[in-house]
Amino acid sequence: MRASELNIPGVFLLEPTVFGDSRGWFYEMYNETILRKLGFSASFVQDNRSYSAQRGTLRGLHCQAPPMAQGKLFSCLRGAVLDVAVDVRQGSPTYLQWVSAELSGENRRQLWIPRGCLHGFLTLADDTEVFYKVDAPYAPEHDRSIRFDDPRFGIRWGITKPILSAKDADAPYWNDAGLTFPYEG
Repeated sequence: MRASELNIPGVFLLEPTVFGDSRGWFYEMYNETILRKLGFSASFVQDNRSYSAQRGTLRGLHCQAPPMAQGKLFSCLRGAVLDVAVDVRQGSPTYLQWVSAELSGENRRQLWIPRGCLHGFLTLADDTEVFYKVDAPYAPEHDRSIRFDDPRFGIRWGITKPILSAKDADAPYWNDAGLTFPYEG
């Protein structure tokens, strides 16, 4: 497995080693020993799956407020997504900046999104299924959404009218969210 840090401290793109033959293929999605050698120290407590029927479905931007903030190891099992992380850790050298990566069932890449980053994804294909591990349990009272099109972030999603949930369509802008995340780097 290869790991490369993107332009936000702590956000990593993981690319597995795939072993294939005439029968198909095999790869490790998660190996604690390898990830610890790469510098990851997360202990995962919950796995989640999400399915989106239509291309153009946008989920996010999401996070959990402290003290229940979550780090996520995010994968696309089927279809494809544009996966986005926004650094909202006060004091970070990349505060309010974003990075993205295309994840798909074919490229098998994963994105590690640390605590203190907003997360969202746009489906690039119909019938898209994602899977992710989190290092803190879901806590509904700490669940937050921020506008996907907040001009403060300037995310280039490549779509003007995504399919949104009511929660995401009505989400506040970052300046109105009242959230604070520390930067521990």
